Amino acid sequence: MRVMVLGAGVIGTSCAYYLLKAGHDVVVLDRQSGPALETSFANAGGICPGFAGPWAAPGMAAKVARWLFACHAPIVWRPRLDPYQWRWLFQFLRNCTPERFARNKARMQRIAHYSKACLKDLRADTGITFDHGTSGVLQVFRTEEELAAAESSARVLAEFGVAHSIVDAQEVIAIEPALRAATVKLAGGLHLPDDETGDCHKFTAALADLLSRRGVVFRFNTNVQRLLFEGDRMTGVVTNQGTLDADAYVVALGSEAVRLLRSLGVDLPIYPVKGYSITIDIDESTPAPRSSVMDEHSKVMMTRLGNRLRAAGLAEIAGYDTAIRPSGPATVLRTLGEFFPRAAGGRDAGAHGVNAWTGLRPMTPDGPPYLGATTFSNVFLNLGQGSNGWTQACGCGRVVADIVSGRRPDIDLEGLGVDR
Repeated sequence: MRVMVLGAGVIGTSCAYYLLKAGHDVVVLDRQSGPALETSFANAGGICPGFAGPWAAPGMAAKVARWLFACHAPIVWRPRLDPYQWRWLFQFLRNCTPERFARNKARMQRIAHYSKACLKDLRADTGITFDHGTSGVLQVFRTEEELAAAESSARVLAEFGVAHSIVDAQEVIAIEPALRAATVKLAGGLHLPDDETGDCHKFTAALADLLSRRGVVFRFNTNVQRLLFEGDRMTGVVTNQGTLDADAYVVALGSEAVRLLRSLGVDLPIYPVKGYSITIDIDESTPAPRSSVMDEHSKVMMTRLGNRLRAAGLAEIAGYDTAIRPSGPATVLRTLGEFFPRAAGGRDAGAHGVNAWTGLRPMTPDGPPYLGATTFSNVFLNLGQGSNGWTQACGCGRVVADIVSGRRPDIDLEGLGVDR
């Protein structure tokens, strides 16, 4: 069967890998000049099943209210005359109950841990390299209140069988010695030794290159403008390169998919949430994390990727605006300087050697992605992974490829479809 994947980010490219393994002829479309040049390009670098969980959590509404008036806040809301933004916010707040949080976290944990196993198998099959690290992730807490809240998170992790340990400030420094230079007080941390790191763009580019050599056709600089359909079937894709068709279609266009799918009557509550990152070249002598450190207070993750240091965070709810506002990289750099001052080196976000980036995370209000079938017999979704796209990419790709192929996926898909 000829299957067309719309989108060549980490989600679409990973799905193309599993579709090819299932025996399909695969073509991938993307508006950029190469793979993973948008949301997948410069994310935090964490492959973190242990962190997989919804942003909509108990107490989040009160935190967001405080952050609205704070400088360097983790969440920035820029209100717009956009009914879809307000709908998303309303549904987000509805999901901030303990019951919904527990249900949604279970769904996200299910796909995240399956995805890690799929990534392990993919690495063995392909041999691709992407500054991969296996030294775990350390979440650090600045206050006793944050540390106490981690005890609750740890109980949830224990229920899912996730390896973890609550550590005190001395143990935090033993795990990440460069934190001795931190200028903020450390109350303790949560160590997730089995979580991993890696460069999402390098992974996707290497995988796309391998797939091209194995017969997958990538059509870059191809902007999807409109979807054509008759009855319950999609019949083609109108692009700036002409009309293209296939037997089946996988929509993996992130936030952009939502507006296209509305023409089919598929209205999903996915909204773009902008994140920022900075990337700095470092050498072996620079006091920097050995693996990855996540600051619970600022929600900024700092990750070593080979000879580079990536710091990423923020959630700017501002529609489809992709402009890099100076305050975004500055906030991320500020946190990096608090924890690893020598690595930040007194730089500012516009300085030479500091590469600033922004991308739009396709967020669902409850957390889990949308995977699989739609009301159209030959249209399948691989959308809404939000900030967990790198963590969930391989598992989501495998699940969707199985569904397209008429096979039953290896995991329970409860709560991961359009019918939830």
